[in-house]
Amino acid sequence: MLILQHRRERFHRFNTARIVHQSLQRCDLLAEHIETLANKFNAMSLSDRVGLLYPGAQARLLSEVDAGEHPRQLIVIDGTWIQSKKLMREIPRLVTLPRYALAPSSPSRYRIRREPNAAALSTLEATVAALQIIEPTTVGFDALLGVFERMVDDQLQNPKSNWRRNEKRGRGVTNSPRALLGDLSNVVIGYGEQERGNRDLPIVPKLIYWTAIRLVTGETFTCAIESPSFADAPFMERLNLGMTEADSAVNVDSFRKLWRDFLRPNDVVAVYQKSTADLLEDTAPEFKPSVILKSINIDGQRQKGTLEVVLDAQGIAKPPPNGSRAWFRMQCAVALVERLKR
Repeated sequence: MLILQHRRERFHRFNTARIVHQSLQRCDLLAEHIETLANKFNAMSLSDRVGLLYPGAQARLLSEVDAGEHPRQLIVIDGTWIQSKKLMREIPRLVTLPRYALAPSSPSRYRIRREPNAAALSTLEATVAALQIIEPTTVGFDALLGVFERMVDDQLQNPKSNWRRNEKRGRGVTNSPRALLGDLSNVVIGYGEQERGNRDLPIVPKLIYWTAIRLVTGETFTCAIESPSFADAPFMERLNLGMTEADSAVNVDSFRKLWRDFLRPNDVVAVYQKSTADLLEDTAPEFKPSVILKSINIDGQRQKGTLEVVLDAQGIAKPPPNGSRAWFRMQCAVALVERLKR
């Protein structure tokens, strides 16, 4: 067994990959930043009958594969569905491997974490299900499932330590970050657009356009990043981007340098949604935004809906829709920050 773990899962209290790693005699686990993980994996020697346990149109049902064709080395990706897609995208070698899938007869027992669909299993459950097919005579898998179920039951019996039971904690309490309560001279508001996605492929869309403004001085930053999406006219029309942006697009390394040159050492980067923060972090991990505006209470209540909906609900005037969609939404975020400041 080889488990490739997304770094954000490494210290998650409910992660099951470490249970698998500690329980199996022949199991390795790699957990690094994606670039380092990719380099280590690409340098590894794999079995001539290696297989990747990952669903998709190209995957064969493991239960329907003849015993003589079973993989001798099985690779499992550990992370949320989005994190798994990122690993598939950033480690091209994975796409070249034979793929296998499971057909679980019952839903996951992982009741303390949300699964994307009824067929999704935790890393431990998926590993056990695969090994029970590949190694039907190996004993101990039921005991491993028993450990997993006891962990889940113990967590459900102790709701104070269960993050799912704490979802309403703090509701109605002022939670504005200090960065927005004092001098705003180091606050930078950003917004990004991602390329068009494809639900049929395990690929997470990349950042293609980033715009930002330094609140007090009004200094702005805009940068387009090379992408095939710039050739998609209807998609570009939806983003209000044109040939000017497409012609000025730079590669990712150039974007990182330009963004680094714009930022000051003490700048605080704020975005409206966590998905925007993730988009920037995936492109430039060292520039993870530190303030998520949507998580801040307004008048003691959490914000609901899109940024435009929140502005309308609060009676905050929206800026005129000039320029790109990214520019408009960034200016909407500026209006929200000014409201939070007051």
